[in-house]
Amino acid sequence: MLTVYMTLCAVSAITLAYEIDYDNTDWPNYKPPFCGDNIELMDVTKNDKINQIRLSFTENPSEMYIMWVTNKVNHINEVKYGPDKSNLNYTAFSFYDQYGWVDDYVSGYIHKALLLNLVPGVAHYYQITSNDKMSDVIEFIVPPGPGDKAPINIFHTGDVGAFGTSVMVTKTMMDRMNEEEFHATVVCGDLSYADELNDERPESGWADQRIWDTYGAMIEPIAKKMGYMGTPGNHEIDVPDSSNENMTSYMRRFTFPGNGRYYGFPLGMVYVISVSTDESVDPSSTQGRWLETRLAYVNENRNQWPWLVLFQHRPIYNSNQNHGNWTGENAWEDDEWEYPEKNGWPTDFEKLLLKYDVDLVLNGHVHHYELTYPIKERNKMVNSYNEEDFRAPIHITCGHGGQKLYKYVWDTKNTVNTYSKPKPAFVAARNNENWGHCELLFKDRDTVQHRMYKMGESAPTEDVLITRKHPINASPSSSLSWTLLLLVTTAKMFCWV
Repeated sequence: MLTVYMTLCAVSAITLAYEIDYDNTDWPNYKPPFCGDNIELMDVTKNDKINQIRLSFTENPSEMYIMWVTNKVNHINEVKYGPDKSNLNYTAFSFYDQYGWVDDYVSGYIHKALLLNLVPGVAHYYQITSNDKMSDVIEFIVPPGPGDKAPINIFHTGDVGAFGTSVMVTKTMMDRMNEEEFHATVVCGDLSYADELNDERPESGWADQRIWDTYGAMIEPIAKKMGYMGTPGNHEIDVPDSSNENMTSYMRRFTFPGNGRYYGFPLGMVYVISVSTDESVDPSSTQGRWLETRLAYVNENRNQWPWLVLFQHRPIYNSNQNHGNWTGENAWEDDEWEYPEKNGWPTDFEKLLLKYDVDLVLNGHVHHYELTYPIKERNKMVNSYNEEDFRAPIHITCGHGGQKLYKYVWDTKNTVNTYSKPKPAFVAARNNENWGHCELLFKDRDTVQHRMYKMGESAPTEDVLITRKHPINASPSSSLSWTLLLLVTTAKMFCWV
């Protein structure tokens, strides 16, 4: 019996204990401790506290969104904030909304406010007043601005859920926050698994919205202190027996730039782009045209952002036998569900990666950990992270954030390991036996440190230094102005996306 202690501030003012049963002599097993029953699902109607607090970035480095949930509203719903803890001299007022669901579920009041006039690279503080309650005064770090050479530290995870293992991975990340300063978290899809409770579909056949509430409470200790950025996974989009979900929960509960599916944001000397792998990316598609325009702009401004990072759900390079390399064709067979092919994967997509010198591609979907060498066109690669004459992205899959691991091939009754075939040459490291999370510490314009931490461990299992020489452009881009991007963001900032 393993007891995990974790403070979920949005659920209770006390420390909650979650008990997870497993056999220590045979751990980790293929089927992890699905603890939906052990983690009491949150009933937002009975929680009168300010809960599910989270921050997110806009395209402007001096702005951030803040969201929270209450079960009632009154005339005061605001955030006071500023760089001086003793003088929170700025005020942002929230807009709020609700949405309904099956089984008479009605969400809490989901609040959103925009924090303006933030100073990049400086610690700030905020306090929320809502529903006749006040939050604690909470500290967060505004990341450095474009062109700033200060280091940037990012959490990277995916396929998280609200299972016992999800809580344990989150606790490991919280422990890391006590050791180092982090600026952002990126989640590569399949955030809450609200469509799965104890590895089965909820009785109603629809996603259980209480799981979204529970997930929001679980991530709050991280999300309230840094930008928490997601990208849609297949469990947010194409649930086979529930086609009307259509990303409703994802879009209502999170606020990201642009359309919330594919978008970009600056993070100091790093530019980060979310890509939706369940949409086409060929040159004739809306996402494909948008992506090339944004990549071209960033690439022409590599003085500001020497590092260019994409994060998405499905990987185009994968060695685990469960799921293949993403080709845009979903192999799921269902007589009542049509999966149209998503064009442009992987060929057109990889052409853009190479054309615009993308450094890293972060993935989820496959429930394991995998790190590749720099690779392109399926088999062109080098077994080095400091080869200056070979330019190709490094792909990192961090899909072991809490959901069951892909240790055995499906339909083999746990007899065939997903790594039973010879390891492809492009794979530098992989692990299908441990849950965990990944980190990226961008030390300077040419060096990033990648680390992978197993759940519950204080030292990294994987610790790799990656060197990428980024040439200095002679002049900044004039083809697409930063000002234009900010104007577009401002025009959308009061819209729910």
